[in-house]
Formats: sequence, structure tokens, C-alpha cells
Amino acid sequence: MSEDFKQAALDYHEFPKPGKISIELTTPAQTSRDLSLAYSPGVAEPVKAIAADPENAYRYTAKGNLVAVITDGTAILGLGNLGPLASKPVMEGKSLLFKRFAGVDSIDIEVESESPQAFIDTVRRIANTFGGINLEDIKAPECFEIERTLIEQCDIPVFHDDQHGTAIVTVAGAMNALEIVGKKIEDAKMCVLGAGAAAISCSKLMILAGMKPENIFMCDRNGVIHSGRTDLNQYKAGFAVETDKRTVDDALEGADIFLGLSGPNMVTGEQIKAMAKDPIIFACANPVPEIMPEIVSEVRPDAIMATGRSDYPNQVNNVLGFPFIFRGALDVRAKRINEEMKLAAAKALAGLAKEPVAQEVLDAYGLESLEFGREYIIPKAVDTRLLGVVSSAVAKAAVDTGVASKPYPANYPLKTLADI
Repeated sequence: MSEDFKQAALDYHEFPKPGKISIELTTPAQTSRDLSLAYSPGVAEPVKAIAADPENAYRYTAKGNLVAVITDGTAILGLGNLGPLASKPVMEGKSLLFKRFAGVDSIDIEVESESPQAFIDTVRRIANTFGGINLEDIKAPECFEIERTLIEQCDIPVFHDDQHGTAIVTVAGAMNALEIVGKKIEDAKMCVLGAGAAAISCSKLMILAGMKPENIFMCDRNGVIHSGRTDLNQYKAGFAVETDKRTVDDALEGADIFLGLSGPNMVTGEQIKAMAKDPIIFACANPVPEIMPEIVSEVRPDAIMATGRSDYPNQVNNVLGFPFIFRGALDVRAKRINEEMKLAAAKALAGLAKEPVAQEVLDAYGLESLEFGREYIIPKAVDTRLLGVVSSAVAKAAVDTGVASKPYPANYPLKTLADI
């Protein structure tokens, strides 16, 4: 980043007021009567109603449209463990995106905790305040146990976006890319570089979408995760396969898909050359991917390429998922976000990319035209149709799988934020 951009980023967060979010009033608070209704003595009535039936909290408070973005700061973006306070700009940014794209109210919470169990206990004790919890920037493997335990202990959706948001967008793009090159997901072989939270979640969702587990060759810093290794934690062990492949080079040879969720410049053009015809390359490390698109286009012009960057085609961007996933879950008062809801979101994203591109999207990116194909396998973040398409798919899946407490909303699919 240039020095000008770095200063612009600091100024953006400092002016006109520090931070990116604030709280607004939703009811009148001008007269003496307004204040009597808002606080004492009027507030006693909803208090008694909620005490009589906890579900009334959704009727008389903001709980039903309120999501907490919670972290311990152990895995901030690509910066590592810088502590909870340093993560606050990221968590405020997440709250901004929730509001901007899906009309979801959100507040960030940065937790100082001496252990995963302490973090779990803290979140569980405050969960009643919210309609949903978005976990963020928590390092692996602790994030798996934290999410699993909180899902079990809370009766609201708990969703670790670093895992599942990336997975949903990646699987959507991969399904479309496979269709374009005429390959079936059940036949495809995939090399995964990285074995952290996002890599494991992406691989699980790919399997749910139809990929065979034995066709996934996941690599950590010690090479391919195979059944003969004795150094694997329980999460990596779930992807150990019977194979004679041992290195990243081995895993890439003949692979149809490369999924990079590791670090910058981790693979070379020579390695990519060994992939199968019409390779699909998702190099998601940010801001510098595992391999730059320019290198891929030079050595494998037949490739379909995606990155996490907005300055190249096919951006894997979590904002395509989490705001609308929570919107759908909140609107049917889902108790959790299950695998069927995640796959429904991925399929909805994949389907939207095949629709004619709206003029607003073309204008936003300065394009004359854009259509489904090698350089457009994933919708653009500014496509306002995401709100209706993804939210409705998630809400329907929640109802169909029995985790919703309310029926499919009569006002769905949403057209604009004004419909909320």
C-alpha cells in the first residue's frame, strides 16, 4: 500500500468522528411522555411481558435484528495475534457491512480471555442479548471447539465467518467454474494449500456439494495430510487420505482445482503447469495471493482464476455471504445456521452469477458488459439482488430443516433494505 493510502485509511477511521459505527434512536424521545414510555415507568410493561414469556424479547426489544461480532483477536486478518483491542477496527468494519448490505444492527465485542473456555463462558453469558453471534478472527484449531460449543449452548445462530463465509463463496465459484469447463464435482480432484479454519470449512462444504473426500489432498507445512501421519490434530485427521502423494507438487499434479488459503507467493508457475486441463485456481491469501493472476495467465491461459482481491476478476469476498445469511436466519428466527443453510447460500450465489448483470453493477465497475463466464463466476458485492436471493434461500432452508421458529416471511424475497 502507498503511504497516501495508508494515511487515507487512518483518516477514514478518525474523521469526522472516531470509528465507523454509532447508535441511533428508533422511537421518539422528545417529550416528557416519550421519556416516560421509553424508560420509567413505561418500560416496566415490556419487562413484565418478557419475564412471562422470553419470546416477547423479540417483540419489544431490538434483539431480533441485533448481531454481535465477537473476537479474541488471535487471528486478525493476515496480521496474526495482535490482541483483542487491536481487532476493534476490523470488528467495527464487520458491523458496518452488516448494516450497509443487509440492514442488520451489529455491535462489536472484543474479549480478553486467558483460554478458549474463558472465551466460551463469556460469550455464552451475554448471548441472550442478541439475535445472532458472528465469531471473527479466532485462530485455529481453537476456533473449531469454540464455535461447536457455543452452537450447542446457545439457542441463537452462532457463525464463524472466517470458516463458513469463505467456504460458501468459494464453493459457489467452484461449482460455476466446474460447469464452465465441463467437469463434474464428483470427478474433480482438489489440492488445498493450508489446513486452517477456512481450508477445513471449504473442504467440508465441497464434500457436501458432491466432491469425494478421497479426491481432496490437503497440505499443511509438513506436506500432504495422509493416513500415515501421526502429527495431526483431530480436525486435520478428518482429511487424511490413503495416498502416495507427499508434497504440494504431488498434490498439484493432475489436480482440477487448487484452493489456496495459506500465504503469499506459495506456489510457482512451474507447479501450476502440472495441473489438469482447464485448471481452476482459487488463490485466496490477501492481499498477496499464493500466485498472482499474471503468472497464471502466462503459464496456464486455460485456467479460471479467483483471488480475494477486488482489482482482479472473480473476487472471493465474504460480504457476498454473511450479511444475507444472518438476514435470512434472523427473519425466520433460526436457532442455528446449519450445513443445509450454508449450501443453500452457495447455490443461490452460484445461480445469481448466471443471471443478466444489472446496470448498477456495470456502472459501479465501469464496465460496458459482463456475463457468466471465466471472468465472472461469482456475483459482485454491489449487486443489490444478493439481499433477496441469498436471504430467501437461507430462510427457506432453515424452515425446511426445522431450525426456524417462524414461517417463511410473507415479504420475501426482499427487494431493498426498505422492505426489512
